Amino acid sequence: MPGGRLSDQDRGLIASWLAEGLGYAEIGRRLGRPTSTISREVARNGGPGGYRADHAHEATGRRARRRRLGPPAELPAAVGADGRDAEAVRAYIERFAALMVQTGLPRTAARVLASLYTLDAGAMTATELVRRLRVSPASVSKAIGYLEGLEVVRRERGPGRRERYVVDDDVWERSWMASARANAMWADAARQGADIFGAVTPAGARLDRVGRFFARLSDDMAGGPVEAALGDALTAVAALVHASAPLTVHQLATALDWPAERVTSALRDAEQHPDVIDPVAVRRAAPGTYAITARLDRLTTTQREALGCHRERTSTGAAE
Repeated sequence: MPGGRLSDQDRGLIASWLAEGLGYAEIGRRLGRPTSTISREVARNGGPGGYRADHAHEATGRRARRRRLGPPAELPAAVGADGRDAEAVRAYIERFAALMVQTGLPRTAARVLASLYTLDAGAMTATELVRRLRVSPASVSKAIGYLEGLEVVRRERGPGRRERYVVDDDVWERSWMASARANAMWADAARQGADIFGAVTPAGARLDRVGRFFARLSDDMAGGPVEAALGDALTAVAALVHASAPLTVHQLATALDWPAERVTSALRDAEQHPDVIDPVAVRRAAPGTYAITARLDRLTTTQREALGCHRERTSTGAAE
């Protein structure tokens, strides 16, 4: 069938036409196959002068069986030496990898990590991983790149200057901290969006909630915010409350007798940890200028409108 595998009949025709002196292109046209298919078939099975249909068919069957069976799986180095059950070890590694896949890890990356983590040496070369997992070198390379991005695998030079991939004993701690940093980045991005859209709009309020969620998650994962840093944040907030007006970083630095960098860091901490300064929030009134405002999510739209009307009546009465 054109486009499928070559049949016994196809191979018989190829052998006959080769004997007649036909070229690969002409044979391909007669069979409805690409020229490259014919050239590979002939080259793999004796060449133009030695091609025989029956031998070609048998050789193709042997190659197909070898591909299905694949190379024998390598057992972990400790099997036998430590009396471990090889089948139990294999089954456990597959279960371990399957658990990682369920949590979102790509399958090959999960198998690489499970293999490294359950090996006594905790390190393997790309060639060893290819042989162990029966996957292509490209698949191993892609999986390693993914795991390096998660900071759970690193590279080192092994014997003979061969590159090895290593999983350290603190792999999960480092992965946890990498997740904490990623959550902090999500929090910053969401807060920036809330500033752009405005916290009183539905989109801004939604982004503000996202920012507060990821900030709290990042703090929890990192062991909580540093007490000294939050002390500076609360002092900066108190200064803004006392001033009752927006202040620039320079004005705050002068009033608090702090370096400008310390003020900037304190304001950033106040923005990143809104729950600490609840029920108020730091707002950027202008570039480099900060003010204090009430947490809008503490009030419903109706409550804000009612308070706004009250403020207008009070201002009008004062003017009269």
